[in-house]
Amino acid sequence: MTGDDRQLSVDGVPVARYVVDPAIDPRHGPRPYLHPVRTLGGTVVTDAFPADHVWHLGASLAVQDVDGTNLWGGRTYVRDVGYTWRDDHGRIAHTRWETRDPQRLAHHLRWRDPSGSVLLTERRELAAHRVGERAWALDVGYALTAPADRDVTLGSPATNGRPGGAGYGGFFWRAASATPARVRTATAEGEEAVNGSAEPWLAFAGTGPDGSAYTLVLAGLADGDRWFVRTAMYPGVCVAFAFDRPRVIAAGTSHTGRHRVVVADGDLDRATAAALATGPVPR
Repeated sequence: MTGDDRQLSVDGVPVARYVVDPAIDPRHGPRPYLHPVRTLGGTVVTDAFPADHVWHLGASLAVQDVDGTNLWGGRTYVRDVGYTWRDDHGRIAHTRWETRDPQRLAHHLRWRDPSGSVLLTERRELAAHRVGERAWALDVGYALTAPADRDVTLGSPATNGRPGGAGYGGFFWRAASATPARVRTATAEGEEAVNGSAEPWLAFAGTGPDGSAYTLVLAGLADGDRWFVRTAMYPGVCVAFAFDRPRVIAAGTSHTGRHRVVVADGDLDRATAAALATGPVPR
């Protein structure tokens, strides 16, 4: 680790590296991210800087359109034009720590436009704890606060005119999978059925670079959030803030989220995934 990077551990076992201030190309959407994230058995379940989408950075908060600023990275989707390279990339920057423990991190951040002006302020928490013999949970909490004098609008390629359910942007997990990933909820299975849904939980099964099976179980959609899922083009899942309509954070108010990601060794069945997903989320 370098600089202000931090490590999350469960019972002394390192499970996730938190890269706080990456020195990367501004076009990749610089922001804090988790990578590598591992199961308790050591299987890596995140990917960063993949060749297909270099700006996918492990697990992170990222939105492609924040009042016209791209905080996702890559090309921006422009209505009636398509994906276009623009000088509109901002940065999500760490400002100060509250807590730096092996099991819990809490800090403050600023979402900035290309000129450095503050679009949003954020308080974020990350906590890791064991939830079973072969599983641990990452609890993620955040509050995105608009300036006192203006509303802030969050958008996505879908809200800017892209068809095909491309409503990504929010808490995004770029997974690592050596074989085609599989996704299911309590009532649906497969990318097409799950993408855009608001099911209480989602299970994402993949195969790590070491050939070992793993399952991610995600829960905790806020009002208006939707699941964005990809398994065919690449393996990834997102708690999407603006899946099919823009989300407005009114002046002086906050959009809050609390999500749980269970990281488990093995390919979990639906009943086990449901049991892990419905455990209490600390507040």
